[in-house]
Amino acid sequence: MTLGVSLLLIAVGAILKFAVTATLAGVSIGTVGVILMVVGLVGLVITLGLQVAGGRAADQPEQP
Repeated sequence: MTLGVSLLLIAVGAILKFAVTATLAGVSIGTVGVILMVVGLVGLVITLGLQVAGGRAADQPEQP
């Protein structure tokens, strides 16, 4: 999951949680929004963690 996809999931989740007032039978739109925000946050943490770890590996010289 890339940084852009993570931010998109967080934004869509926030819109569903805080801005949408429509109702569906059997589906809580607010809960779907919270789930999307959590998945986006987890993806964001993983993406940033991999970028930081990859940057550290590139900075170190190769061992002979």
